[in-house]
Amino acid sequence: MGKYFGTDGFRGEANKNLTVEHAYKVGRFIGWYYGQEHKCKVVIGKDTRRSSYMFEYALVAGLTASGADAYLLHVTTTPSVSYVVRTEDFDCGIMISASHNPYYDNGIKLINNKGEKMQESVILKVEAYLDGLMDEIPFATREGIGCTVDYAAGRNRYVGYLISLAVHSFKGKKVGLDCANGSSWMIAKSVFDALGAKTYVINNEPNGTNINTNCGSTHIQGLQEFVKENQLDVGFAYDGDADRCLCVDEKGNVISGDLILYICGKYMKDKGELDNNTVVTTVMSNFGLYKAFDKIGVEYEKTAVGDKYVYECMQTNGHKIGGEESGHIIFSKYATTGDGILTSIMMMDVMLAKKMTLSELAMPVVIYPQLLKNVRVKNKPAARNDIDVIAAVEDVEKKLGNTGRILVRESGTEPVIRVMVEAESDEICEKYVDQVIDVLIAKGHLEEA
Repeated sequence: MGKYFGTDGFRGEANKNLTVEHAYKVGRFIGWYYGQEHKCKVVIGKDTRRSSYMFEYALVAGLTASGADAYLLHVTTTPSVSYVVRTEDFDCGIMISASHNPYYDNGIKLINNKGEKMQESVILKVEAYLDGLMDEIPFATREGIGCTVDYAAGRNRYVGYLISLAVHSFKGKKVGLDCANGSSWMIAKSVFDALGAKTYVINNEPNGTNINTNCGSTHIQGLQEFVKENQLDVGFAYDGDADRCLCVDEKGNVISGDLILYICGKYMKDKGELDNNTVVTTVMSNFGLYKAFDKIGVEYEKTAVGDKYVYECMQTNGHKIGGEESGHIIFSKYATTGDGILTSIMMMDVMLAKKMTLSELAMPVVIYPQLLKNVRVKNKPAARNDIDVIAAVEDVEKKLGNTGRILVRESGTEPVIRVMVEAESDEICEKYVDQVIDVLIAKGHLEEA
């Protein structure tokens, strides 16, 4: 990760640590960098945050000042930007969104011409320009100045692509959608309506400040109640930029990213489409998922937290499905990034093909109780590599055996050590998490309040 760009772009509170000047300079650099030998073309999407318009105009000003043409998808999803970039003649894409963060945050996600997250080598050059470590970039003049193009047609092509992927008609199915007052509010319902579902939608009235507010995949309780009250067959909840999806079964139970990986991974194996017989997970996936995979003979790989790392593993090894507990699910046959609406379609197709309810499909997975505690420390590497802390972790691993697991890792963005235990009961989780934290305290690693 760089100074400004993390695993999911340059993110921060609008006009505090992510400013309009940052956006302008990102645009200036991208327009110049990709336009040195030809006319640069960049496609831009944004979510529904109030500040997204400000950042869009700043990026466009920077791009066109450097000679690039900017194609505007307007309010749309992150995966739609990825789709348009990789299927049409664009040098790169930019998505303006802070995903599941509150409305006052925003972010700039850079996407390369393959529809993937921008390669680190380019990110480092962008950051060098932001820090004034490069010579000044020349301004375009006269006919060399770039223009903007209304490109809603690109978003419409993405909608058509999603519709084309469904194998079955959704006719007769009652489907609930929670759009999080975000990017999916104009897209998700049109897709499900076109496929024949009786579609019920909540949180599809964005006003610039209500994105992710007590709604969407990070606040799924509202959808759970909505599904039960309306006796729906299934519900799908998206985050602000709709690159993740969580589900609710017909009983109102949450179907997490791990359960989605199990249901879709098993279905792909049954059809002979699970290349390498492997599903890619992160280290945060539940122990119960691995137990369930073991029972059906599905192998798995574990990556660091972040869909960027999941996709890199899939691309390197030729795996077809991977994702995170949070609902970032990647189907590499169809997309290069997590796509919440695509995930919904894949789940519907499994339900319809198997003629089973979502609760029946998820039943084989027994999710283990999990406890995660975060402790603020003076020095993350020193705390994590303390020999006594390591010994405490090893002791927990030995005592848990094959009945659970412990994970201790450094936060990528905060001065925090995360201690997580999964075991057969909440009491066991609490006991072993506290056992490790007690050692961190005794060794003086905690930051004083």
